Amino acid sequence: MTSTVDTPPSTPEPSPTFRARVGAGVLRWLRRFHPLGLIVALVFYCWSLSPSLLPRAWYLQGVATGISVVTGYGLGVLLAWGIRKCGFETNWPPILKKAGWYLLAVVALVVVPTFLALGSRWQRISRELVGMEGSGTWDYPGVLLVTIVLALLLLEIGRGLRRVAQWLSRMVVRVLPPPVARAVSVVLVGLLVFWAVEGLLSAEIAHIANGSARSVDAGTAEGVEQPQAPERSGSSASLEPWDSLGREGRTFVAGGPTPEEITAVTGDPAMMPIRVYAGYRSLDTEDGEEDDAQKMNLIASHVVAELDRTKAFERDYLAVATTTGRGWVNEDVASALEYLGDGNTAIAAMQYSFLASPLAFLADRVSPRDAGRALFEAVYAKWSVLDPATRPKLLVFGESLGSYGGQAAFAGAQDMITRTDGALWVGTPNFTEQWRRITDSRDPGSREILPVIYGGQNVRFAATPQDLTNLPGLRDWAFPRIVYWQHPSDPIVWWSPDLIRHRPDWLKEERGADVDKEMTWFPFVTFWQVTLDMVFAADVPGGHGHAYTDEAAYFWADILGIEDEARVKAVFDALSSGT
Repeated sequence: MTSTVDTPPSTPEPSPTFRARVGAGVLRWLRRFHPLGLIVALVFYCWSLSPSLLPRAWYLQGVATGISVVTGYGLGVLLAWGIRKCGFETNWPPILKKAGWYLLAVVALVVVPTFLALGSRWQRISRELVGMEGSGTWDYPGVLLVTIVLALLLLEIGRGLRRVAQWLSRMVVRVLPPPVARAVSVVLVGLLVFWAVEGLLSAEIAHIANGSARSVDAGTAEGVEQPQAPERSGSSASLEPWDSLGREGRTFVAGGPTPEEITAVTGDPAMMPIRVYAGYRSLDTEDGEEDDAQKMNLIASHVVAELDRTKAFERDYLAVATTTGRGWVNEDVASALEYLGDGNTAIAAMQYSFLASPLAFLADRVSPRDAGRALFEAVYAKWSVLDPATRPKLLVFGESLGSYGGQAAFAGAQDMITRTDGALWVGTPNFTEQWRRITDSRDPGSREILPVIYGGQNVRFAATPQDLTNLPGLRDWAFPRIVYWQHPSDPIVWWSPDLIRHRPDWLKEERGADVDKEMTWFPFVTFWQVTLDMVFAADVPGGHGHAYTDEAAYFWADILGIEDEARVKAVFDALSSGT
């Protein structure tokens, strides 16, 4: 007889707690990341918070840091892949792997808040250097939140594209060797992304140009009224209807000092300054089948007709201004010339686009060039056959895209010297061919931010009026005078795709007066920093960033050879006070 022994019922294992399940999930999620990628991402995080050209809002800092972090992660993963392909495999014991993860976590817990605090300090320094009041507030959690969300979003997009490339590789490997199939799949995915982005961008720009931007252009800024003086386009005497000038064109022709205001500042009798303008809508009555260059020539012909009507070729100074975006002209630069010339001036400008400057900067670099060439050549053709003894001095100026487009009318510095009596190029974009050639030909020992060209005989660069005469190595200042006005802290001037991989000369040299001395070049990171600096480049006090204001009086005085310091100071004060 066998005896039976009762076995106690087995005790079920307790189900993991919610906290344990969350912890396990987090660990599984973390294992999706490569440790070397995270290490490089942490380094890029620190770099991204370092000083740049201008102070940034916390959310823009979050964007710059998020893009930098995911870039660093990708480079770290790529480096690990390259190491494996070279045959260097590592098989660390589990305990070392666990210790490594703990060490990385501790380092991150120390480094992340530390560099947020340092970033805030660097931002305060940048604000002080550009003359912004107050210390500003930085949302530390906000910076971190934007960084994490954006980095994870970009990372998931990248992983999705990688899965697409892998799927394509499996398809292509049926007809091609595996290495070739992988390369082809990567190229195809890259082309698809490029075409998609380009298509979306083109569609959006087309929508804006044909819809909302055109609608905005039809409006008139508050306080702007149709001019009554016949010396202005858009007046009842003008060949150009008021409604055809566009929003910026109407603002331009309705602005500027009156003869009475000029006399009150300079103490001399003054004339009514001539301002002529033709808008893009002036083409509405044309055939409409011309290409872009022909359209620019047609608009330019309207401007010359206005110059003839107003007898502009009988004035002392005739200035050709190339506009930005949808037709903007810097009022301080225009008014300074009119004050200094006692109103015996004429300024000619035209609109070439309905796009706002930021969109035109990104997507349309052809129209500014076509417009700059068309307007100058049309005016020059009329001016050049006049009697040199009686014709006006021919000047040219432009800011930002206007500087880029205006310089397109010339083969280089010598051409400007030969065909004009002076030029003022303001905040010139880095991609301007003539600016780049002139800057690269600077005298040995001069800095990229303030180059000296052949001793500054005819061409000079300046951040402040004092630079026109105080830079080392300058010879006598001869006529005609070409001035490039650019601030060391202006990201429009210094932004370039080359910042991704190359350290520019201006970051090898001594920093400009309004740039933090601790700003340093880092691959990829500096590119995104300067890119985001451009967003609010003009929203800083005058004399910094992309804000070029009342100092125009001193630059025009040098270009025109006016040595009456009291007179120039009076004009500067008038511009500063807005009178």
